[in-house]
Amino acid sequence: KFVSPGLLKTMGTPILAGRDFTWEDAYDRRPVAIVSEALARELWGQPPAAIGKQIRETNNSLWREVVGVVGDERDDGLDKAAPAAAYWPMLMAKFEDGDPSVRRTISYVIRSRRTGTAGFADEVSRAVWAINPNLPLANVRTLDEIVAKSMARTSFTLVMLAIAGTMALLLGAAGIYGVMSYAVSQRTREIGIRMALGAERRAVTRMFVRHGLELAAIGVACGLAAALALTRLMTSLLFEVSPIDPLTYVAVCAALAATALVASYLPALRATLVNPVTALRAE
Repeated sequence: KFVSPGLLKTMGTPILAGRDFTWEDAYDRRPVAIVSEALARELWGQPPAAIGKQIRETNNSLWREVVGVVGDERDDGLDKAAPAAAYWPMLMAKFEDGDPSVRRTISYVIRSRRTGTAGFADEVSRAVWAINPNLPLANVRTLDEIVAKSMARTSFTLVMLAIAGTMALLLGAAGIYGVMSYAVSQRTREIGIRMALGAERRAVTRMFVRHGLELAAIGVACGLAAALALTRLMTSLLFEVSPIDPLTYVAVCAALAATALVASYLPALRATLVNPVTALRAE
């Protein structure tokens, strides 16, 4: 990659060792280079060990001294590993003798204190064309737009999975509610006898809630086993999150337990409202 001094800082790319390019590097024709962390680890083991080493692009290219190591950049999307990369000073290509290459495209990066919005991008385009309306300017986008576009397919997949998960949660809650309602209707006489013998409403409520939570615990255990087996297939959809993330599993289990508690409590509450005399008379 050919970059100008200051680009890495503008992009927020951290310098892990050494320094950034300077304009003196370009104007003095210094044969220097910067490498990414991935390339430094691949060739020399640790980023600091790369400083002072020599690299070149091909066997006929000029040797360059590594003056800096920067963090990796995910050019191909967040779902793919950052490639090993080397950076040359942009203007060096113009100073090297016998270089016939012509670069037809170039990317400029503008960093502002303002939030990067579509309106700001339009202002940048107008400012450039105010200086020279003949300059070809295309693909003026914010960094958020670039990231969103690279994640479009992954975001769509995650939305579909979220919808499916929500539907499964609702169906599970409806199932627990239905089972508990049926249990209440089948145990009307038992409830009446318990209430007639002095059982507290709280004790009856706990009995049905406990039964509902036992059913939910069985479902959660089966779901965890399936999740541990299937989440490895979703590794490409995750960014900086392990497929076996304890916090995620704890949060999901807590949400399922809360849903089961609510779905069990409503039928249990209805059970405590049963009149013992009416329940025994109905039997």
